[in-house]
Amino acid sequence: MPVKKMKTTAAQRRSYRTRNKIRRVNIERSAVRETRPRLSVFRSGKQIYAQVINDLDGKTLAAASTLDKELKEKLKSGANTEAAQEVGKLIAARAKKSGVSKVVFDRGRYIYHGRVKALAEGAREGGLEF
Repeated sequence: MPVKKMKTTAAQRRSYRTRNKIRRVNIERSAVRETRPRLSVFRSGKQIYAQVINDLDGKTLAAASTLDKELKEKLKSGANTEAAQEVGKLIAARAKKSGVSKVVFDRGRYIYHGRVKALAEGAREGGLEF
C-alpha cells in the first residue's frame, strides 16, 4: 500500500475513534436527556476552523474560522496559536448566541496540543463548558 494512503487511513481511524468516544458519552447522557452538541475542529496548514454541530438533527449551530472578516483584519496569520485562541472566543460567542453553553470537544484526528489546545482554551474563556 502506498505511504500516502496508509497515512490517510490512519488519520481516518483516529477521527472515527475520537467521534465514537463522543457518541458513547452522548448515549450515556441521553438517559438523562442531556445530549450536548459537538465542537468540531479542523486544522489546515494555513487556517483553523471550528463549528458547533447538533448530531441529532445533523445541523451546524455556529461556525467560525480565521477566514471570517472580523478576525482576518486583526490577525497577522491564521496559522498560529493567537489566531486559534481568537477563533475559540468567536465560536463561543456565536454558540452562546444560538443558545448553546455546554458542548463536547471533538478534536478529530489532531492531538490536544498547540493550535487545537489554544482554540479550546479560547472557547472556555468565551464561556463554553466542556
